[in-house]
Amino acid sequence: MPGLLTRGSWAEARRVAGILREETVGGALLLAGAVAAMVWANSPWSGGYEALRSFRFGPAALHLDLDLAAWAADGLLAVFFFVAGLELKREFVAGDLRQVRRAVVPVAAAAGGVVVPAVLYVVLASGAGAGAARGWAIPTATDIAFALAVLAVVGRFLPSALRTFLLTLAVVDDLMAIVIIAVFYTESLSVVALVAALVPLAVFAVLVRRGVRAWWVLLPPAALTWALVHASGVHATVAGVLLAFTVPVAAVGRAGGAGPAEHFEHRLRPVSAGVAVPVFAFLSAGVAVGGPGGLVEALSDPVAVGVVAGLVAGKPLGIMAATWLVSRFTRADLDEGLAWIDVLGLSVLGGMGFTVSLLIGELAFGAGGARGDHVKIAVLAGSVTAAMLAAVVLRVRDRAYRRIHEAETAALGSRDDGVP
Repeated sequence: MPGLLTRGSWAEARRVAGILREETVGGALLLAGAVAAMVWANSPWSGGYEALRSFRFGPAALHLDLDLAAWAADGLLAVFFFVAGLELKREFVAGDLRQVRRAVVPVAAAAGGVVVPAVLYVVLASGAGAGAARGWAIPTATDIAFALAVLAVVGRFLPSALRTFLLTLAVVDDLMAIVIIAVFYTESLSVVALVAALVPLAVFAVLVRRGVRAWWVLLPPAALTWALVHASGVHATVAGVLLAFTVPVAAVGRAGGAGPAEHFEHRLRPVSAGVAVPVFAFLSAGVAVGGPGGLVEALSDPVAVGVVAGLVAGKPLGIMAATWLVSRFTRADLDEGLAWIDVLGLSVLGGMGFTVSLLIGELAFGAGGARGDHVKIAVLAGSVTAAMLAAVVLRVRDRAYRRIHEAETAALGSRDDGVP
């Protein structure tokens, strides 16, 4: 068993570095979208924000007469989950997660980060009525764009193994979120529409496996697959994952070069991180925090308390406990130069739910209504609190690693100058 939180292969480290750069920029845009929504929703012009969110368009005959907020949640986030699906497949087929010894730590940590906050939520929200239990999955997600943005600001000198671990943890976390959405938040199922979706899905699979990369050829079967999954009652974002899983990882009909999964991920990640997720945040995060129904009332709701506690306490407790158990029963130690306080900082950072938490909140309690607004406020409050606590821990650790880096640089300079 290798050390916990090892760096991984060089190819994997290089790929992770590229993802980190794009997701960090996406996190900044995501933050800008959320702040803009909050400012507008709490301004004298808040009516304009609600009018924008509720603007409807689309063909009613295809059950696609949706408001703008629903288009963002069902449509734009399908792009986000398509990219997540590509990343999942690459990790488990060609990445370091294909090796059980490397996969066990992030998989266990992600599982702990789902189970513990869910249990904590159920315990705290049990007094809010029978319907409150539907929100058990809200505090189980980690928003990788937000988390990496915070890490980039406060953790310049942190070891790359920590960044890789956070990204891998979030990848597995996304997989669990996909399964949760598909299984637990499908209220009615049209088997006919779901079976019909297999036809354009198969067409898309055949095209990509034959090396087709032209968007104007691939978009029609992909869009039809999405529309039929949406009509089936399964959340439409699942279509993005199904489409991604049909894309081969290895190069098809080419001598070397990037495979289809890498090609599409490279093309669409900027769209996902720079457009889809920030627009969703802008159309979902706007909620009034002052006056009746605002912050004070929201945080007196057991559901909101359960969400905040799940993100701020449950998420880090679950990640830390699972990581420690792997270490305890496999006798694996942390990689040289790392400490458990580093894992604690990342575990707290995992409590930044936001994007997927907001989506699950809407699926559980609807986009409107008092409880839906309470959940939004709780997700925002919990994510911000987790970010602030993690920033304190990681900033302290970053300073320690900076001193080590400066000492090593000074020692290297002394040797280069011939000083014994």
